Amino acid sequence: MRRRAVLSGGAALVVAAGAGAGWWLQSAPAAPPAAAGVPTGSVTITRTDLSTTNVVSGTLGYIGTYRVYSARTGTVTWMPQPGQVITRGQPVFAIDNKPVRLFYGDKPAWRSLSLGVTDGPDVRALESNLVALGQTDLTVDGHFTRATATALRRWQRATHQPVTGRLDLGAVTFQPGKMRVTTLGAQVGAPAGGGAGPLVTGTSTTVAVTLAIPVTDAHAVHPGDAVTVVMPAGQSVPGRVTQLSTVAAGPNPEDQGRGSQLPTIGATVTLTHEVAGAGLDQAPVEVHVTDASVKNALAVPITALVALAGGGYGLYLLDGGARRLVGVTTGLFSDTQVEVRGDGLREGSKVEVPSS
Repeated sequence: MRRRAVLSGGAALVVAAGAGAGWWLQSAPAAPPAAAGVPTGSVTITRTDLSTTNVVSGTLGYIGTYRVYSARTGTVTWMPQPGQVITRGQPVFAIDNKPVRLFYGDKPAWRSLSLGVTDGPDVRALESNLVALGQTDLTVDGHFTRATATALRRWQRATHQPVTGRLDLGAVTFQPGKMRVTTLGAQVGAPAGGGAGPLVTGTSTTVAVTLAIPVTDAHAVHPGDAVTVVMPAGQSVPGRVTQLSTVAAGPNPEDQGRGSQLPTIGATVTLTHEVAGAGLDQAPVEVHVTDASVKNALAVPITALVALAGGGYGLYLLDGGARRLVGVTTGLFSDTQVEVRGDGLREGSKVEVPSS
């Protein structure tokens, strides 16, 4: 059982707790229903799981930003299409009819690689990609050896490139992984290189939800939290908080007058089944984060609670024709239910509630 609450404005976070109902919100002692003129009925004490839920507005899309520049000068002779997914070894664009291919790596290329170069992470990335592309007779150690040159020549021959055993600067682009093309920075026939902007901009192929959580509510979300994402069409998809920034960002000037102007903490939620978000980009979603929960609790409707003269709350237990007021300790409030503890309470007992 969950309580949902959403405030207006982007990424509003609401902790649902302590909800109340009308007939018992008095500081005076509770009067019998007959004296108060309140029609009553009865409900059964149940044993169930309760939880409270924070609801955060988010945006579903493809995460990561890839920018591919040209280290070669010349003329653009081929470009991909927006939406196209480019994988390891495939061309990203072509300059002077020479494809620039995608390799996976976390650092950009900054030099040509051949026998005699010093060890480095770019050499290791080259070797790792060659092995992934089928050149298995190679040790990935960051040292450009004759075996590295041989594997490079085999890959060049297989992809119809000049067979040199040397990787010229600009022949490949190192990006974090598969790239989904979003924007083209040039058209076929345009000049490339010379300090121009990226020729191709893209994202990863990972579908995720990005959140901007007001700093006042950031305590309610933690890395590793299991969440439920409510998609634009209304279906619920499980997910998990995989990233939570430790640095707050100031409010976006473009949002002036719309929603919260508090600094926010960025977070990322990945979907357990990414296919559920395939084809959706920049779509608004709701992320439900369980704030507190209790298992196997005795619960009654909140409206069953009555205020006691000395403070706290009680319930009218109904046993046959008898009606008895007993004090209770309240636990977790969740939606219309509340956890109750006290002597004489048991699953299946009847308690009095005001009639709707």
